Amino acid sequence: MRVDMDQAVAAPARVVRRLGGFKLSQRAREEILAYFCLSPWLIGFLVFVAGAMVYSFGLSFFESDMLTGSRFIGIENFRTLFFDDPLLLQSLKVTTLYSIGAVPLNTALALLVALMLNQRIRAQGVFRTMYYMPSVVSGVAVAILWSWMFNPDFGLINAGFSIIGIRGPRWTWSETWALPAFVIMSLWGVGGNMLLYLAGLQGIPTPLYEAARIDGANAFRCFLHITIPMMTPTIFFNLIMNFIGSFQIFTQSYIMTAGGPNNATLTMVLYLYRKGFQQFRFGYASAIAWVLFFIILVLTLMVIKSSQFWVYYEGELRK
Repeated sequence: MRVDMDQAVAAPARVVRRLGGFKLSQRAREEILAYFCLSPWLIGFLVFVAGAMVYSFGLSFFESDMLTGSRFIGIENFRTLFFDDPLLLQSLKVTTLYSIGAVPLNTALALLVALMLNQRIRAQGVFRTMYYMPSVVSGVAVAILWSWMFNPDFGLINAGFSIIGIRGPRWTWSETWALPAFVIMSLWGVGGNMLLYLAGLQGIPTPLYEAARIDGANAFRCFLHITIPMMTPTIFFNLIMNFIGSFQIFTQSYIMTAGGPNNATLTMVLYLYRKGFQQFRFGYASAIAWVLFFIILVLTLMVIKSSQFWVYYEGELRK
């Protein structure tokens, strides 16, 4: 395998070297070779991502079912979306509330689990694997599993409550409890964030803790003044990815509740799916997609802008 990889890289390198007749510098030849190796990804990105985005933006100005033709209507889709569509506000409200509940809980729990798994304990690798494995399970399988667990009549959670004499809520069958159930379910996938936090914890220099203990700092002060500041770049990255992921929630609401009861779990992506693939209003669905894109973009920029006040990079001078 090693020989095959070397040959795969050497072949385009020989082609690049033949361009030496044009008196290319070594750096220019390396750049050409790099772009040659990156070309499959670049072509895929331009065709299937950037190209699809441009097409979607253009489609948002049309009334189209992608079957019988399209009719240009200008900004009518966006006008209807903002002024005549109450379900947009409902889907935005549901998605925002889910994000507010799920992101902080996932961030805190993943960091707590990483701190525990960073200790020197027996069977450390087994525990790390156990906490990480749920995050790689298929979303549909997880949704079906939690549908059974949240069932108000014979679900595992309410059965546990009944043992201690508590009548459990209706969970996904209730307008009040459906969204909190989704937030609880989101904790199932903390293993992915935990792995990144664990890597960040192991990158903190040990002499910092040793110097703090010599100065009389206890475990809490070490955590507050060393661990947290050194972990802020990892927290920053996970925070952005969690915000983006939370605003793209779809599988849970589609599989478990279909947006109900009474649109209590109607997320923006599910609403987009309804308009595009159930009602065949692809122009309107594209407009929803771009509204969602700009919401995520604004939130991401806000988090990035705030990072200068709380994210610490080793060796960086504060402005």
